[in-house]
Amino acid sequence: MAARMNETAQAVEAAYLGALNAPDRGVEAAVDAGASVIAAAPGGLAAAEAMAARVVRACEDRGWLAADLVRMARRELGAAHVRPAEELSGGGGLRLEKLDRFGAATCVLELLRLWGRLPRITPPAVPAGDHRGGEHKMLGRIRALLAKAESTAFPEEAEALSAKAQHLMARHSIDEALLAGAAGAGATGDGPGARRVGVDPPYEGAKALLLDAVAAANRCQAVWSSEFGFSTVVGYEADLEAVELLYTSLLVQADKALNRGRSRSKNFRQSFLIAYAGRIRERLAAATGEAAAEAAAEEAAGPRLLPVLAAREVAVGAAAQRMFPETTTHRLRVRDGEGWEHGTAAADRAALGR
Repeated sequence: MAARMNETAQAVEAAYLGALNAPDRGVEAAVDAGASVIAAAPGGLAAAEAMAARVVRACEDRGWLAADLVRMARRELGAAHVRPAEELSGGGGLRLEKLDRFGAATCVLELLRLWGRLPRITPPAVPAGDHRGGEHKMLGRIRALLAKAESTAFPEEAEALSAKAQHLMARHSIDEALLAGAAGAGATGDGPGARRVGVDPPYEGAKALLLDAVAAANRCQAVWSSEFGFSTVVGYEADLEAVELLYTSLLVQADKALNRGRSRSKNFRQSFLIAYAGRIRERLAAATGEAAAEAAAEEAAGPRLLPVLAAREVAVGAAAQRMFPETTTHRLRVRDGEGWEHGTAAADRAALGR
């Protein structure tokens, strides 16, 4: 029995290496051949799952998180590979409700070839003061307000919800900064960390521009990895929470506004999203300045707030520089004037969370 299991493991490893090293024009044949071997071997799928666990650990050693592996599966292989990717990257077994043995083996080999060829990347740091284990009540309230702002058909209601969300989010971030400043960095262990935020097609460049605008307004820095479909956002935990929350909300609102537009051309949509991101940047910058000025004017916060925020900005910049010592600038071109006008107008109507 042990000898047979060893033979199966060797056969699966050979199938994986054959798919991994196959030239692009020979991938389909190599995957088919390997899947046939796995499907026919006793315990072949179990051995393939064990191989997947090894490949996932190797990816983690090269800086990839489980969420990144799922994102790459969706991006490069398609929606049908998402659930198997979630199961395998999470250490679970592969479910076979809709797959026969050959189909399951093929899916696994395609995922393993994709993951096995991923390069080493900068791992995201995790803030020492990570609050994700239990969401702050304030963030729950902000999330609910933005959800209502996204769904309402009445501009006046959206504006009122937006104003409330802006106030709550700004105060939450400032209160977190003051609390950490009062305790001292050494006492709290709180420092800049990073999160990867998916930037999905189509129009990734414009979406990355929007994420950069949201990050900057929340005293974070975003670095877009265009080839991998995500941006790494560097900042303090409360601000990282705000970035993900607001970016997701603004994308939903942009999509709704785009679907109301008369044009469906690629140039219109690209120009719309570029203009939308630019106008959102302006609105967020103004809102951030107003919130900081209001907080600094309060007697208790005034003497402490500005130095604390300045120190955090320096710390975030230093952390981003350590993670990404070399970056390049990506330029986007506007090709549709009507799309630009509609995008600017949609950004003026969008509900902000800052």
